[in-house]
Amino acid sequence: MAEINWTDEAERLLRDIFDYVAQDSLDSAVQAVEGIYEKAQLLRQFPEMGYRYDRIPNKHIRVLLYGHYRIAYLVKANEDIDILGVFHGALDIDRYLF
Repeated sequence: MAEINWTDEAERLLRDIFDYVAQDSLDSAVQAVEGIYEKAQLLRQFPEMGYRYDRIPNKHIRVLLYGHYRIAYLVKANEDIDILGVFHGALDIDRYLF
């Protein structure tokens, strides 16, 4: 079973999402972050479940969808996972992954 590592950048982006949503509703912020985290845990058993991000062809980057958010992750050679970031669907993900 794959191990999941949240990069510092991914953790920062997740905190930013929490802080932004919490301005309107603390409960919604908790629900959003917990949902994103739980969705990412599925990658432990199904690391290929997200769609392939082809803009960086020499890396095995995939994107998993959760509601309005995209969870970008790298599948490493040993099948462990690095969560690279969590992005709202309205953001240009290319700005962050290049």
